Amino acid sequence: MLKDKLKHYKITLASGSPRRQQFFRELGLDFEIRLKEVEEIYPENLQGVEITNFLALLKASAFDNDINENEIVITSDTIVWLDNKALGKPKDFNHALEMLLQMAGKTHEVITSVCFKTASKMDILNCITKVTFSQITEKEIRYYLDVFKPFDKAGSYGIQEWIGLIGISRIEGSYTNVVGLPTEMVFNYLKNLE
Repeated sequence: MLKDKLKHYKITLASGSPRRQQFFRELGLDFEIRLKEVEEIYPENLQGVEITNFLALLKASAFDNDINENEIVITSDTIVWLDNKALGKPKDFNHALEMLLQMAGKTHEVITSVCFKTASKMDILNCITKVTFSQITEKEIRYYLDVFKPFDKAGSYGIQEWIGLIGISRIEGSYTNVVGLPTEMVFNYLKNLE
């Protein structure tokens, strides 16, 4: 359905994330993956959604002067926001353990910004989901990190994995956003493209 509407466009997903790529396949989209190296550094004064907006735009700007007439480049960035601090991907096991111990028994936000860039315009949309962890134990967290090794994920966890089954007591907002991409938001944007 969406594929027919977008047949005049070439969709480029600028993401190495296997979860985002899988979502694009499940949405029935024809797309190409094209990655550009970007140093993901943002000004320290940015807060919450300002960080993800900045990084998604930074990734999109790497394609300046490198977009065909009928091409849409889609970039995105996700952070976990807890106690007014951004939690990105962990550096190692101990960093992941520290993050998850901080999140135990608390509510955090998963914030994603998605940038849609063509040769003539650029739009950025964002999505915020509130996720509440139950009081998971250090033993449970260590088991999860040992078995699932979620070191490529913002906040050191995948909601679709074991920890989501045993440790998440409440979610408000988009589930797919927590997995890696707010698919409903992306679908509706693409559906309404002229």
